[in-house]
Amino acid sequence: MPKKQQITKEMILQAALDIVRESGSAALGTRAVARKLGVSTQPIFSQFASIDELEEATYAEAVALYNRNTEEAMKCSDRPYRAAGLAYIDFARREPQLFRWLFMRDRSKNPTDDPTQLEPFLAILQTTLGLSHDDALLFYLEMWTVVHGIATMVATAYFDWNEDTLSRVLTDFYLGLQSRFAKEDPLK
Repeated sequence: MPKKQQITKEMILQAALDIVRESGSAALGTRAVARKLGVSTQPIFSQFASIDELEEATYAEAVALYNRNTEEAMKCSDRPYRAAGLAYIDFARREPQLFRWLFMRDRSKNPTDDPTQLEPFLAILQTTLGLSHDDALLFYLEMWTVVHGIATMVATAYFDWNEDTLSRVLTDFYLGLQSRFAKEDPLK
């Protein structure tokens, strides 16, 4: 008699991520994961106490995937701040459903952002541009608005600029902000 296949937590999470990638977060459920794995829901409930726990773990996996991609892009670049923005847009292009789940959802009821995650980016801006912490945060938020807008348009197939156009638009906006912050009175 052949040994039963052992369904691991990692296999379940991978199947759940694949479901979100293919059909969006609304398609994620224990039956969908079981169907994807070719098993009953029992192995899923042996690893996760509830659908909420499965969704939270899958969401954490998606965040980890995004973070790994961004960290790798930053490590491989001599301009890590720029690389992070381009990696965000690239994630929207390659993983539109995961991008929507992570970055285009209603966060008013359960914000999950950790403000300390911004600190490495703020440190880059403080060092490279000589900004105070408050100015670096404002610079970051303004730049983030542009990057997020472009990524959203890419994820929703509104448009998909090539790398040269993306680079030019982001550089133009960055240099414009840099110029504005350099002209402001540092004693304000």
